[in-house]
Amino acid sequence: MTVLVVEHNAGEGPYAVADALLRAGLEVRYCRTSAGDEVPDTIPDGTEALVLLGGPQDAWSDQGFPSRRAELALLRAALAADLPVLGICLGAQLLAEAADGGARQGEAGTELGWEPVRLTAAAAGDPLFGGSPQDAEYRVLQWHSDTMALPAGAVLLATRERYPVQAFRVGGAAWGLQFHLEAQLETVRVFAGQLDRDGRGGEAAALLTDAPERLARLAAWRDAVLDRFAALVAARAGHSRTRTFFTPRAAGWEARFPDDGPRYRSAVAALELTPGQAVLDAGCGTGRALPDLRAAVGAAGTVLGADLTPAMLHTAAAKGRTAAAALLVADCARLPLPDQAVDAVFAAGLVSHLPDPAQALAELARVTRPGGRIALFHPIGRAALAARHGRRISPDDLRAEPRLRPLLTAAGWDLTHCTDRDDRYLALATRQQPRRSADAGADAGADAGADAGADAGADAGQGPTARQR
Repeated sequence: MTVLVVEHNAGEGPYAVADALLRAGLEVRYCRTSAGDEVPDTIPDGTEALVLLGGPQDAWSDQGFPSRRAELALLRAALAADLPVLGICLGAQLLAEAADGGARQGEAGTELGWEPVRLTAAAAGDPLFGGSPQDAEYRVLQWHSDTMALPAGAVLLATRERYPVQAFRVGGAAWGLQFHLEAQLETVRVFAGQLDRDGRGGEAAALLTDAPERLARLAAWRDAVLDRFAALVAARAGHSRTRTFFTPRAAGWEARFPDDGPRYRSAVAALELTPGQAVLDAGCGTGRALPDLRAAVGAAGTVLGADLTPAMLHTAAAKGRTAAAALLVADCARLPLPDQAVDAVFAAGLVSHLPDPAQALAELARVTRPGGRIALFHPIGRAALAARHGRRISPDDLRAEPRLRPLLTAAGWDLTHCTDRDDRYLALATRQQPRRSADAGADAGADAGADAGADAGADAGQGPTARQR
């Protein structure tokens, strides 16, 4: 699991952020623009989060900032995919720009030194700041002359009168901090060295003199906040990979395979749905199967489409498929549905993209009534799909019948049919009936332990020359 850190100025590293990421078992990969590294304008494969650090550039101008446009494109891609982001000082201003809040030259001059910021009431419910006392005030390291407007819909988390936007969250996983929460003693030394070179030795000395006490007072809170960010990155890793793959492909997904409609229709027919039934399209993507599912269950039936990637559902809505189904942003391994809520499940291409197929298949079994059916479908077979990607078919493929059958059985399904040919892959299974009371009693202790384990896992600057640190 890799976190991409964009470093804008030599010596201004991630410091305490990197420590938190490493404690969580995450790998840190650096993109150092001051050393000539090129910033990707799309999310690199295997990237679970972005961290953008401070620097002397202006977030609102391309002048002296050749990587600005690429960084904004990278941030917009991360926001679209709900990828975790942490922007610090310049990084926060870039995040505000990417989220249409906008950075600008500050009106109140340079903010430099150990300055107080106050948490807002909204911080109490934030994933990172939620453990902090409400309305708490902290003296944090500042060096900036620019500021930013709060993006529409963003949550203000920390503020002060001089520059009100001090910390904010955009969406569910992107944070901007105007101040340097990553600061350690080495950070202060880097800042003091620059002040000395600028002929500001007195300010440098004051910064260094106060540093040990200020850093000691901040350490516990700083580490708690940054550890929460790192834990969130690690916990969302599977979701992040899925969303970063599908988000940029969503709008043109069906154009890649325009002739697959009849195959979807045929697979839906194999479920043998009847009017009035309830059916879930798990991992529905752009919703290609939804109109056929609606036709099968009729006006009195219920059709739900669930997908982890919001961009896929936006495309489905743009194609008018909300007329056929209710769309849910949901993880197929943790569905917001009651037990036995549906009569059937349709899943096209789902198994290959699941971080934990066994858990997801068990969850799909939980929401399906006994005797209900599941269709695991792909418009082409395993060999044809492998050839499309320039590889050979693998016996380790989860969709190979010898591997799929025990996987389904353990999850609560009985495999009844499996077709694997070049023009179609379709596995049908039936939800197992409840066991008789004698059998259930004999296995009650084992079942309770398994359920408990499953639950634990589930819960488990001011002008072109100003320095914007």
